[in-house]
Amino acid sequence: MNKMIIYTITIKYIDQSILSRANLRIIMKTINIAIFGSSGAIGKALCLEYSKYENVNKIFAFSRTGERLNNKLVISRNVDYTNEESLKIEAQSLNCKLDVILITVGALDNPEKSIKDFSANKFIDMFNVNTIPTALIAKYFLPLLYRDRVTKFASLSARVGSIEDNQLGGWYSYRASKSALNMILKGLSIEQKRLNPESIIFGLHPGTVDSKLSQPFQKNNKEYFTPEFSAQKLREVIESKSINDNGKIFAWDNKVIPY
Repeated sequence: MNKMIIYTITIKYIDQSILSRANLRIIMKTINIAIFGSSGAIGKALCLEYSKYENVNKIFAFSRTGERLNNKLVISRNVDYTNEESLKIEAQSLNCKLDVILITVGALDNPEKSIKDFSANKFIDMFNVNTIPTALIAKYFLPLLYRDRVTKFASLSARVGSIEDNQLGGWYSYRASKSALNMILKGLSIEQKRLNPESIIFGLHPGTVDSKLSQPFQKNNKEYFTPEFSAQKLREVIESKSINDNGKIFAWDNKVIPY
């Protein structure tokens, strides 16, 4: 009995006095995260949000600029999302497995109010920035996810990409690019589950965030999320996901968005 009491007191003392962040990472399961679009408002905020948590080992921050963040957990990398050779080289250079992959790449440029404004070039441009990068990143980085534990792969979609939720029309190219992204995520969720039953792939709507993407369309009488608030809510949504959520689209408030 005395030995048991001494042991308990000793462990309690260590918990309160000795365990540093490094020691905590030794005794708990740590995760590696890859975030694409880390130079954008939401991507950068997600990097900093995840860096606050003790169970995070490494954050690989990918962007076209290779912008460095002043954080010891964040490893900045330069990559071209539409260049397969660039993605292949970066994937091969990681030399570690990943638990979470987040894609925050996207753009919105002068959306069509009417079909009269439609152009093939704009349509292709929207797919090049909003749809194709997720498919290519999946091609080269999904193999880096663990296959013996829960893993998560998510890409930023948008509520306006929902076919069922479309009540206003317009925005043909942007809506279509996000609808196509949702279909890609659905397909990936089915394929990846064959390799890892605990794989979870889903889309995320970050809300309307005060960023370069939304600034041309902002209204004076409406409030917008800060990137930091959106990142916090998205992290909460991501962490809450289970295998029952595979293949679905979720808003920042964790509500399902229909396809």
